[in-house]
Amino acid sequence: MGYRLSRIYTRTGDDGSTGLGDGSRVRKDAARVEAYGTVDETNAAVGLLRAQLPQQHPAQDMLTHVQHDLFDVGGELCIPGHRMLTAAYIERLEQAIDAINEHLPPLKDFILPGGSLAASQAHMARTICRRAERRTLTLADLEEVSPLAVQYLNRLSDYLFVLARQLAREDGGQEVLWRARTT
Repeated sequence: MGYRLSRIYTRTGDDGSTGLGDGSRVRKDAARVEAYGTVDETNAAVGLLRAQLPQQHPAQDMLTHVQHDLFDVGGELCIPGHRMLTAAYIERLEQAIDAINEHLPPLKDFILPGGSLAASQAHMARTICRRAERRTLTLADLEEVSPLAVQYLNRLSDYLFVLARQLAREDGGQEVLWRARTT
């Protein structure tokens, strides 16, 4: 692949529009742009999480896969009608969730986000991912969106949740259970 961005600023967006992957232009606040933009935010949050972990941490490989996957999700959302995701993307996440969850105690209460710096970052990535899922659902109400994109984002937030639980334990932190107040 050749160079795609020889110049970062083009001035074509100065009127509040942006180009989609198919060459069409839409407003920067269009539902499609909101969806893939929030997927991009999720990717940045996952990158920050990776930076919190030692290079040899077992989650590094999976999180790298996730970042590549999120580019594919964004590509689907940026190019109307384009499909990149397959069921294998979701199956990989489910296998990772099962592998982590197998070693965690059953969760009988809600937990408050936190536990350690890395666990907190995993929770932050999870909440941004949930927002990306909501933005993608909004887009799906307006235009055709692959159901796999929504499923992927849903499963990714689940993965980030169990990863946060694992990281809290690894880093010596503790999960704080939510307790309903009686007053």
